[in-house]
Amino acid sequence: MDYTADQSGFRQQPTMRLRNYSAEGPDASQLFEDTSGVGSASQSGLRNQQAGPQSSGFAGQSLLSEPMSNLAMAYGSSLASQGREMVDKNLDRFIPISKLKYYFAVDTVYVGRKLGLLVFPYMHENWEVSYQQDTPVAPRFDVNAPDLYIPAMGFITYVLVAGLALGTQNRFSPELLGVQASSALVWLIMEVLAVLLSLYLVTVNTDLTTIDLLAFSGYKYVGMIVGVVAGLLFGRPGYYLSLLWCCAAIFVFMIRTLRLKLLSEAVAEGKLVRGARNQLRMYLTMSIAAAQPVFMYWLTYHLIR
Repeated sequence: MDYTADQSGFRQQPTMRLRNYSAEGPDASQLFEDTSGVGSASQSGLRNQQAGPQSSGFAGQSLLSEPMSNLAMAYGSSLASQGREMVDKNLDRFIPISKLKYYFAVDTVYVGRKLGLLVFPYMHENWEVSYQQDTPVAPRFDVNAPDLYIPAMGFITYVLVAGLALGTQNRFSPELLGVQASSALVWLIMEVLAVLLSLYLVTVNTDLTTIDLLAFSGYKYVGMIVGVVAGLLFGRPGYYLSLLWCCAAIFVFMIRTLRLKLLSEAVAEGKLVRGARNQLRMYLTMSIAAAQPVFMYWLTYHLIR
């Protein structure tokens, strides 16, 4: 420590000097050099040297992988298209999707006219299906053409109305509604199979297909719905009166429609319905028409109490 005195006689504060303190200031040389910057610089250079070949390798791999990925995508799309064509071909063998589109080609006007024809067929005169270049026209252009829209909607509506009828009687349950729907569907399938077997045994040459028979057999749901709704509104008298009317209407509708289909050979040749074979065809037509009221009553009488 250095003590110095000024002119007043008082001693000034000692001047403290730190060890290893250099008077030259911050520019003086240090005892130990800071090598952290040099190490980090060398490490970064080493990383850059290592990353250089790797990055170039990745770039080359990406250039090679792009054609491979495009080839894989093209191969996958071709496999998917082939699989779709195979599924469509096999599915069309059992379920003719292209033909089903024809039966659902309807509009609001057709549905209204067809429902009126099913309920009141007595004033209708022309029952022949219109053709265009040996192909029947779509149902929306001809009210006599069969369709599947009304039978499908009729079946669903019948199940809903049956659930409503069971609910008003405090008998509703999901199991009972399922039994109602499954029984109606089973009876419909059995009816179509019985008609196909009868046509095979009688050896009738007709243009009726299985889908046509399914459509004609499904038209009875319209009368069943009318009968159940009338029973819910007006009781048993309303049910029996409306069901009787609808049964007579569906009987006339089926007779006038199917006689042109089952007796097409005799009608085309202009012959009278004579002979055992034609008599069998007429009996078959009347049997199919008479079975409709029986099914209508069997599937609805227990819903009205």
